[in-house]
Amino acid sequence: MHDLNLTEQRVLAAIDDAGLLEALAALVGIPSLDGTAAENEAQEYVAALLAEQGMAVDRWEIDLPQLYAHPACSWEVPRERALGVGGTLGADRGGRSLIFNGHVDVVPAGDRRHWRSDPWQATVLNGRVYGRGALDMKGGLCCAIFAARAIAAAGVRLRGRLLIQSVIGEEDGGLGTLAAIVRGHTADAAIVAEPTELKVAPAQAGAHNFRLTVYGAAAHGCVREEGVSAIEKFAPLHQAILDLERCRNERLRAADPSGLFTRYRTPNAICIGIVRAGEWASSEAEQLVAEGRYGIGIGEDPAAARAELEQAIAIAAAQDPWLRDHPPTLEWWGGRFDPASTPLDAPIVQTVAGCDQAVRGAPPTFEGMTYGADMRLLVNVAGIPTVLYGPGDVRDAHRPNESVAIADLQAATRVFALTVLRFCGYDEE
Repeated sequence: MHDLNLTEQRVLAAIDDAGLLEALAALVGIPSLDGTAAENEAQEYVAALLAEQGMAVDRWEIDLPQLYAHPACSWEVPRERALGVGGTLGADRGGRSLIFNGHVDVVPAGDRRHWRSDPWQATVLNGRVYGRGALDMKGGLCCAIFAARAIAAAGVRLRGRLLIQSVIGEEDGGLGTLAAIVRGHTADAAIVAEPTELKVAPAQAGAHNFRLTVYGAAAHGCVREEGVSAIEKFAPLHQAILDLERCRNERLRAADPSGLFTRYRTPNAICIGIVRAGEWASSEAEQLVAEGRYGIGIGEDPAAARAELEQAIAIAAAQDPWLRDHPPTLEWWGGRFDPASTPLDAPIVQTVAGCDQAVRGAPPTFEGMTYGADMRLLVNVAGIPTVLYGPGDVRDAHRPNESVAIADLQAATRVFALTVLRFCGYDEE
């Protein structure tokens, strides 16, 4: 640790590393898939945990019909009930206010044969915590909670207000963070505790979901030439998408003055994750449906970016006689993660960077994140300068054996605690 005063040293010494791992294990043990009852169960656990830390807790039933009508709302998974949870420490006494934001929802575990341990039970192995959500992003949320706990345990009185937002629905569109904003949970700045490899990320790329439907003509498999395979007709459209991806990324990379995405060859990827076609093995497939995510660059107008995909599909279809007469349909649905950024010289960016250096002893690394996150709601809807910063590497998320290093959890918690002290301010002793 470098350049810490006595109060900062006392707060960092009060961090309960063992308690953090216990809380993370309990959260991993709740299979909080989007739209399930367990999603709300995880929120109930976090609400209780925040109360135990001495925070004032706001727990509310989200008005889903009202939220669905909001122009910034997007979702993929239906819900009958949703809980919002926020915890507050300190008060507005001349200091600045800060939000820590983290989501409890997780993606499915997939084929368990590929897991070395139970995905719904936290397992510690070789200095890492394994389990679905350990990295994305229950780990980062727990770091934020235990940073707040250390400040309270050390008896430090903040001059600004710290708010921890525990949200649902991030993975399928950001419903929970939007609900918190609508509820009035805003601040002077925010940190979203996504896995950034402990890099300071003042920018996140965008991603919009799309659905492409290709039409063929059914025929018995024994005379398949009398039909038209929607699978075969998808091939030129898929190639057009790959060509567009290459061209867009070359152009966007050349136009990016920040250099925050230079590590990535394809920072604005177009990924087709689901393809469904046909109804019977011995029938020519008369329809194919492909669903994917469409990367959108920093500073791009999302509507203009989407028009590029629509045009690429139309041009490719026009070059095929069948597709020209039976044009595919393209629709935008589900998650709508717009890009977002915060200036490098913003106080929250520089504070996190300074605290990272103080804790880790090396100059901070600034980098943009290529995944969609709730940062864009905090920046674009609430107008809150926001930075992504958290433990672990996103490459370990959404796959078997998801894990996060304990050393990263410990470092992030210390950076978070120090950031609160320096950003919000506190009473000098």
